[in-house]
Amino acid sequence: MGPVTNKSYQRYVYAISDATGKTCETVVQAALSQFKTTRIILKTISNVRSLKQINKVVEMAVAVDGIIIYTMVSTELRQKLSELGRLHAVPTVDILGPVLTRFTDFFEISPLAQPGLFRQLDSDYFKRIESLDYTIKHDDGIGVSALNEAEIVILGVSRTTKTPVSIYLSYRGWKVANIPIILDFQLPEELFSIDQDKIIGLNINSNRLHLIRMERQSKLNNYDLGDYTDPEKIKSEIAYGLRIYQENCWPVVNVTYKSIEETATDIMRIIYARKGIKKGKM
Repeated sequence: MGPVTNKSYQRYVYAISDATGKTCETVVQAALSQFKTTRIILKTISNVRSLKQINKVVEMAVAVDGIIIYTMVSTELRQKLSELGRLHAVPTVDILGPVLTRFTDFFEISPLAQPGLFRQLDSDYFKRIESLDYTIKHDDGIGVSALNEAEIVILGVSRTTKTPVSIYLSYRGWKVANIPIILDFQLPEELFSIDQDKIIGLNINSNRLHLIRMERQSKLNNYDLGDYTDPEKIKSEIAYGLRIYQENCWPVVNVTYKSIEETATDIMRIIYARKGIKKGKM
């Protein structure tokens, strides 16, 4: 019996995909972690979207007695790869196909068959995380030095839902900063050096704001908040805010009796109209 060649100690695995191949590669790597005694050569091939490419991959696997693991949304390509695998005695494993088939039966609707959609979802997820992180770090006037990085800047007197609206918008993928308007206090200089189309002012009916602040005071065991709940001071605050909005030509959203979602929607519509942003974040 002749000497054992290196080929006997190594196996080739082809992870192929019609997108980046990251999903397929991750699954394969997780499975391969259970086979430490065998030398595995993993080759990831992405953007396989034609029958010609399918044939090429099968030829490579045949040459080294390899196995093909694949994730493809195209039914035609999945079927062709399976057929060629059987024809040339190349083992094939369809990771995504069975899931799509079961979901098609369950939801009674065909999948989009759009390559790269999972990568897009991942990208959207990380965008939301990044936006949420920025928004939390720029709440209530914090971090004005990085105000130019914000996509939306919300102004308003205390208790006009600045923070919850900001968080809601950040979940939609927007980097939001919010800055309080305090009677007779100047706004930060950084606010006037950024793109003014990003800025939105919030307004509210004085009677409604008084009730909201009184409710807050009751939750603080009726701790005396002084002028914070004084009806006349509240009117002065609101008037001060409106004067600032008008002087700077900043659009205003009235949040009286509006839900967080309604206010956020109004803000997005204003931003879209002012900057002509594609409505992909709606």
